[in-house]
Amino acid sequence: MLNRRTKFGFGVGDLGGNLFFTIIGFYLLYYFTDILSLAPALAGTALMIGKIWDAITDPITGYLSDRTRTRYGRRRPYMVVGAIISFFCMGLIFTPVELSSQMKLFIYVTFLYCLLNTAYTLVNIPYAALLPELTDDYHERTILTGYRMSFAVMGTFVGAALVMPIVNLFPEVPLGWSMMGTFMGAVMLISTMATVFAIHEPEAIKGQVQTGFISTFTSVLKDRVFLSALLPWTFFITGTSMIQGALVYYFTYIFGNEGLFQLALIALLSFSLLCIPLWVRIAHKIGKKQCYMIGMGIMSACVLAFSLLGQYLGPIYGVIIMGAAGVGLSTHYVMPHAILPDVVEYDSIKHHSGRREGVFSSLWTFSSKIGQAFALALNGWVLALFGYQSGQVSDLAMKGIILVSGPLPLLWYLLGLFILRKYPIDQAYYEKMLEKKEVR
Repeated sequence: MLNRRTKFGFGVGDLGGNLFFTIIGFYLLYYFTDILSLAPALAGTALMIGKIWDAITDPITGYLSDRTRTRYGRRRPYMVVGAIISFFCMGLIFTPVELSSQMKLFIYVTFLYCLLNTAYTLVNIPYAALLPELTDDYHERTILTGYRMSFAVMGTFVGAALVMPIVNLFPEVPLGWSMMGTFMGAVMLISTMATVFAIHEPEAIKGQVQTGFISTFTSVLKDRVFLSALLPWTFFITGTSMIQGALVYYFTYIFGNEGLFQLALIALLSFSLLCIPLWVRIAHKIGKKQCYMIGMGIMSACVLAFSLLGQYLGPIYGVIIMGAAGVGLSTHYVMPHAILPDVVEYDSIKHHSGRREGVFSSLWTFSSKIGQAFALALNGWVLALFGYQSGQVSDLAMKGIILVSGPLPLLWYLLGLFILRKYPIDQAYYEKMLEKKEVR
């Protein structure tokens, strides 16, 4: 059994990771279009390029970390380097600049965003690969994931709720955004270093079979069990990222009450955080997959209600719906990350080729970033298609905002739920796997 130091030490690492994810999801498109005055189509494309680059670096980092051998472990050296770079890049990307053309501004923010995402990869991929290494107990993995995701929701809370208050502390807009980016970068650095010093990496297994880069990832992507977990995760990320990027526009221009956007985020994240222990207990009784399907079903129903009725019932209704959505979204924080270690165990037993935590974690994160990249780009493209211009929002542009706030994300949720039904590993299945492992 893991001690509390290890659980807290591992969990706190995702505070910075989700803080980053939240700021990018909720604010970066808005920052590009409304603060830097970058055209929406260019802003969406910059985010897409950055996320695609981010996704490309994931498999490389995972593959290399699986094969790294140092006195400090396989994962932690990457995390230290990535955390330091992230600190500086967060300050730079949120420091507004004035350039002579839209194309120069586009190239500048795209380069910085790619660099920032590279640093995030160096932290996030090795960090995610630690979980399967720390314990092989079916239920303890869910508990450990609960610790991790409790801190993740706290990071989301900090990223969503404190950005604008920090920005508004300073009368000059450029200074406020710059200070916010620097502060958030410092939080990311501190949370990562806390994990680095709190945990002890298990020794890597010596003599395990090493395969080439292409063959390693090809064999993993052919596994139907892995795909039955990976694809729903990707589709849920896509839908959630679309909603994250669209909500600030919805509350600002549809409800005409930007201030309530912060309250809606507090409601969403508070209920997500409060429900994590509840879902962990429920998963112990009915299984991880069933919890995940129920939770995302709740999220889907709330998105449908928000998109159909929000503009008619007003912003208070929107805040209430966000609170209800948090109950379902809570499973999205816990269950997929508790499912992934079971898939890693399944792979090691099935193929007898050693453990490939970094490979699986990199593909897991790769798919989420592709989903997020597509979602953010799609938001920008839809807004551009419907004629959105900052400060001058037409009736047609409002329809575009409504579309990316509900109907389009709902389609991704439904597709994910349809595929998740095929995921086979429950507790009985897992215990049979371990029995086979012991026999060998």
